[in-house]
Amino acid sequence: MTLRPVPASVAKQAELRRLDGNAFFKKQRIGAAIDAYTEAITLCPNVAVYWTNRALCYQKRKSAKAIYISCSPFSIISLHYVDGFCISLLVAFGREWTKVEEDCRKALELDSNSVKAHYMLGLALIERQEFAGGIKQLHKAFDLGRGRNPVGCMVEEIWQTLAKAKYMEWELSWSNHAWRLQNLKEACERALAEYHFLDNSLAEDASKDAADDHSEQLELLNEVFCKAAQADMPTQVPDYLCCKITLDIFRDPVITPSGVTYERAVLLEHLKQVGKFDPVTREPLEQHQLVPNLALKEAVQAYLNEHGWAYNSS
Repeated sequence: MTLRPVPASVAKQAELRRLDGNAFFKKQRIGAAIDAYTEAITLCPNVAVYWTNRALCYQKRKSAKAIYISCSPFSIISLHYVDGFCISLLVAFGREWTKVEEDCRKALELDSNSVKAHYMLGLALIERQEFAGGIKQLHKAFDLGRGRNPVGCMVEEIWQTLAKAKYMEWELSWSNHAWRLQNLKEACERALAEYHFLDNSLAEDASKDAADDHSEQLELLNEVFCKAAQADMPTQVPDYLCCKITLDIFRDPVITPSGVTYERAVLLEHLKQVGKFDPVTREPLEQHQLVPNLALKEAVQAYLNEHGWAYNSS
């Protein structure tokens, strides 16, 4: 449904309430900030920033409650005595994240390119362990933020959150894989034992060769499953996928006229803070000379898609 434009006087009043909310937020008066942003939304519901600001407050209030629990004397008491207290707080956490999600979705209806809305929606979905949806939103936030300000603090925060989410997704997948692999190995061992038991029971006498044959088959079975278990164990990321300055895996690689590839944000910081020259070759270098290394970027993404643990290497 298309929202009707609001009168200029109402829009001005809503903006004043947003400014009040900002002031409350800076003073850590989260409840008052939520009330102010809610009033702004009521007056002028077609401004995406009002929704994302309130979503951020809900997120911060959730964080404040988490800190309270960790510092509370109740936290050292047996949960047997405070079950109701803990369950109530867990429900409260869930409600806060639900509010974050609802406000972010509303903001995205109004502005599909809102970095903050995509980012906080991603956080809310990850909290529910909806990794696919959450990671998709974080990727969107990262791409949008990087396009606007590649060296911004928020871009770094989004990347760190995205990397953590991808690693958590890999870790969960790997744990499930290891569990299924172990169950299959045990089933194979039982089947092999039953086979040899039946084979020996039919024979007039169990020979030493049959026992040796069983042991050899068990060794081969263990070897096969050991190789399967090590198929995607964390190792070292290949050097060609890492920046020569940070030694971390590339996120947004750019190539210089000298043919050297760097991480964009790191190189821009170098040009700004150190000097306008290539860090390796020392040749003169200007920002407009940087060209995205799309081939390497695709190679990095393919490697990360195949090896989720590599997100934890940066």
